[in-house]
Amino acid sequence: MLRIHDLKPAAGSKRRARRVARGIGGKGGKTAGRGVKGQHARDTIKPGFEGGQLPLTQRVPKLKGFTNPFRVAYAPVNLEVLDRFDAEEVDPSMLVEAGLVHKHALVKVLGRGQITKPMTVKAHAFSLSARGAIEGAGGRVEVIPLPFGRGRPPSKGNALTNR
Repeated sequence: MLRIHDLKPAAGSKRRARRVARGIGGKGGKTAGRGVKGQHARDTIKPGFEGGQLPLTQRVPKLKGFTNPFRVAYAPVNLEVLDRFDAEEVDPSMLVEAGLVHKHALVKVLGRGQITKPMTVKAHAFSLSARGAIEGAGGRVEVIPLPFGRGRPPSKGNALTNR
């Protein structure tokens, strides 16, 4: 019957490690198989050394953070600004004519101020408080679809503001 203390590796599968650098009397003496001079003959390589390639610590930018190339920038418009209009419908073209936003800007309505009359407001985005205030005053909110669709915007930002 085979027991655990009877187990042995197969014959010839285990060899003694070569004892190098123990004098010049036999194999592995003097340079101990490392050749003569050079990087591999030394015992250490600088941490972070990448074989002459520019190391990671130098490739990475030194300033913190980054600029997201896919960010969507909105032009903010508050309720107090919308309340000045005497129209039943306010859209981005009216805001451009009034000089409140750039002609290619995406408009987001924010909830600062109050709205006193019912009106239909068209914009690319609304904050929850603005949406609640407009509908609470008897008005309607219409979301204009973004020009780059539902996915990720172009890598240069809005594609509208950069024209």
